[in-house]
Amino acid sequence: MLRNGFAASKRSMATVAAEQLLPKKYGGRYTVTLIPGDGIGKEVTDSVVSIFESENVPIDWETVSISGLDNQEGVQKAVESLKRNKVGLKGIWHTPADQTGHGSLNVALRKQLDIFANVALFKSVPGVKTRLQNIDLVVIRENTEGEYSGLEHESVPGVVESLKIMTKPKSERIARFAFDFALKNNRKSVCAVHKANIMKLGDGLFRNCVNEVGAKEYPEIEVKNIIVDNASMQAVAKPHQFDVLVTPNLYGSILGNIGAALIGGPGLVPGANFGREFAVFEPGSRHVGLDIKGQNLANPTAMILSSSLMLRHLGLNSYADRISKATYDVIAEGKSVTKDIGGTASTTEFTNAIIEKLKTL
Repeated sequence: MLRNGFAASKRSMATVAAEQLLPKKYGGRYTVTLIPGDGIGKEVTDSVVSIFESENVPIDWETVSISGLDNQEGVQKAVESLKRNKVGLKGIWHTPADQTGHGSLNVALRKQLDIFANVALFKSVPGVKTRLQNIDLVVIRENTEGEYSGLEHESVPGVVESLKIMTKPKSERIARFAFDFALKNNRKSVCAVHKANIMKLGDGLFRNCVNEVGAKEYPEIEVKNIIVDNASMQAVAKPHQFDVLVTPNLYGSILGNIGAALIGGPGLVPGANFGREFAVFEPGSRHVGLDIKGQNLANPTAMILSSSLMLRHLGLNSYADRISKATYDVIAEGKSVTKDIGGTASTTEFTNAIIEKLKTL
């Protein structure tokens, strides 16, 4: 298995992912949508752009910035670009807790394009000191329904109803995606995370769909189940028991933050989102980093490794391998790493160290 990516296989990552359309390639080059996002987004995507330029990666960027646009216009601009290009690299959009109207911009983008599967990879990084070592787990979350359905209303003053929508087709779809991922990457088990002991119909449907899909279609993969609160405790105490976790949206968000803490922080987690036609690559732990915006302190590793996943998706494996290896080598040496993982280097210095390392490979 590739160290921070998806291994090659005769089977697709997912049944639906097999239907994905790659962007059109002109003159040996791909055009990819670049969405810097908010907070530290521009700083970490700038790192990727600099590294790609140093390696002459055959990627042309179509940059989409929503600065100065209202929420709906910004999302639509990003949607139109992704419809043209099919593949994107994205920072995280910030959604304030008191924002009204469109809700989460990230959720809106995924729902409009039906980018239904989020994959976040939590793997220990040599050179990063953490309480537990040899972490290697994957969280696959459903992106378009569940707690993030976005259907809320105030029925009477002081009483809010927030609807959690769970459907059999989408639960089966994400289950097949998770099992296909497990097969492709030589994973042994898929564990459904749920709260069916309380939400017997909604989470019960999700759990049952995962169990049925696994038993009928993937007998070679072990199927497990775990209640979300227990999953959170077990992820902190004994994370090595987990392989692939498949979750509704909210539970995946919670476990993703736990996973980030296990391996050294959100700046180390690569991620990707897949739909029938589109693929958007972004850090797997969705932290905007508003508190360090513009200070040249951000760790761009998650974005760099996410861009390596993107390159593999495009079939540019040699570029992906070189960039990910250089990134891991710089971290392992520990001379030019950012503050969050024990160093003193700036974002720019860390990026330049990777570029220099690439010259030696």
